[in-house]
Amino acid sequence: RAWPCQCQQTEPWEVGCMEYFNQGQALLGAGAGRIPGAAPQATPGQVVVNPGRPPGADEVYHLVQDLRVSEHRENALLELSKRRESLTDLAPILWHSFGTIVALIQEIVCIYPQLSQPPTLTAPASNRVCNSLALLQCVASHPETRPLFLKAHIPLLLYPFLNTVSKDRPFEYLRLTSLGVIGALVKVDDAEVINFLLQTEIIPLCLRIMETGSELSKTVATFIVQKLLLDDMGLTYICQTAERFYAVSSVLAKMVTTLQQNPSIRLLKHVIRCYLRLSDNPRAREALRQCLPECLQTDLTLQCLPEPIANCLREDTVTKRWLAQLLQNLNLR
Repeated sequence: RAWPCQCQQTEPWEVGCMEYFNQGQALLGAGAGRIPGAAPQATPGQVVVNPGRPPGADEVYHLVQDLRVSEHRENALLELSKRRESLTDLAPILWHSFGTIVALIQEIVCIYPQLSQPPTLTAPASNRVCNSLALLQCVASHPETRPLFLKAHIPLLLYPFLNTVSKDRPFEYLRLTSLGVIGALVKVDDAEVINFLLQTEIIPLCLRIMETGSELSKTVATFIVQKLLLDDMGLTYICQTAERFYAVSSVLAKMVTTLQQNPSIRLLKHVIRCYLRLSDNPRAREALRQCLPECLQTDLTLQCLPEPIANCLREDTVTKRWLAQLLQNLNLR
């Protein structure tokens, strides 16, 4: 039985995350308090890593050991997070080394009190915990440590960050980095990941960010919802009740409206892909015929959208093909 209509007419995400992560390093400045041109100094027992040079195995192990020493942890977090992309075995080292994951979790939970009203989260505190989250993203991305990461329910520790609403930069940076960890989980098609996330509040959290977050946060949150939808288990879950379907479709419709004022082809691409996947479900397809935003139904050049988006779509053959398939699935062309 079809649902009654309740809708009102109204580039890769990882690159964006990395751009924002690099911007976030500027919250403190990589060389704060350091004399320009001077060699980095270490306190006794602390490892010095020369900027721009990948650390050797001994340096990596010493930096990981420094994570367990509170006096050295901040520097170790910074150095390891900056070099995590070039250290292919960093995730297993982090997971299997004694006390390291506990230290990263400690960094996360210790700022929970700063999220309470009135929020007191500072830029340095946000920067430090985001370096911890960047290392956890490595763990979430690695095939050996991903199942262990899920079994320990570590993603749930990030949900308080996703649940914040402040638009101040430290909070936005914290939300985006947390989304990056979840995005790393769903990037690889893994039924265990989808099953875990569907048992949590990740969809409502992502929907709120899709509606109110910055463009980058919206893009990553929409990517996560898209990956959940692309899995049969996720599509069935979202389309299981009218309430879930309309919660998703109404936010997508609001995003299309917002995109008419603030164009973003990267974000529009994820939105159209979500609509296309929803149209694979018979009941959702029937509902979408009634509530798909009118500007998406007009024609394949999207003349109702701002000219920048229309121009991009003329060149973006993949998104244009998705839109054509969506309209065909809904018998709207």
